[in-house]
Amino acid sequence: MAAGGTILLIEDEDEIAELLKLYFEKEGFRLVHAATGEAGLERLGERDPRIVLLDIGLPGIDGIEVCRRIRAGTEVPIIMLTARDSEVDKVVGLEIGADDYVTKPFSPRELVARVKAVLRRSEERPAAPSTIEVEGFVVDSGRRQVTRPDGVHVRPTAREFDLLWYLAQHRGLVLSRAQILEAVWGYDYFGETRTVDVHIRQLRKKLDGIPIDTVWGVGYQLAG
Repeated sequence: MAAGGTILLIEDEDEIAELLKLYFEKEGFRLVHAATGEAGLERLGERDPRIVLLDIGLPGIDGIEVCRRIRAGTEVPIIMLTARDSEVDKVVGLEIGADDYVTKPFSPRELVARVKAVLRRSEERPAAPSTIEVEGFVVDSGRRQVTRPDGVHVRPTAREFDLLWYLAQHRGLVLSRAQILEAVWGYDYFGETRTVDVHIRQLRKKLDGIPIDTVWGVGYQLAG
């Protein structure tokens, strides 16, 4: 049995699959490959992977629909792989529950690091539940939900909540995108700071009025 557990790769390019298989097996993982979305969903039920690497541009049902179906039944971490430099694809993927995305062409070493980071964060033992109030918004770490000033409960995605909780714990401080990536995503800065920007935008949309300020040239600050 592979010490690192099973990774499910849903990717239609055999060359990429063969390359990633070499890298991940060297790191102690078992990589299971499916070339279509339909086959990937079957493998998911058979293999119980620790994480899914999911290409957006699949034949048959595409990666967005596969992600949606996976999220309907499980919280297994998902990293989306895309050759598209489209903000829409990335936002949609994150909105429906992907934990991260990587744009092709990517470094296999970087992907290995991101997988390890996502697994580390997703499998951490949660801290003791507590709440933080910020200008009428109550952020509840136990329920992993936010109560708006009007009393409406909002449940962000797992990654959105982790980001908001980190900002809330450091409210009043200006945090760089690199700091946020390291603390919330668990990996060093690889140049993909747009991941942070997309999640901030989603939080602002879901929590209208949440005082997350952009500090141009630096990062973000939750007003304290």
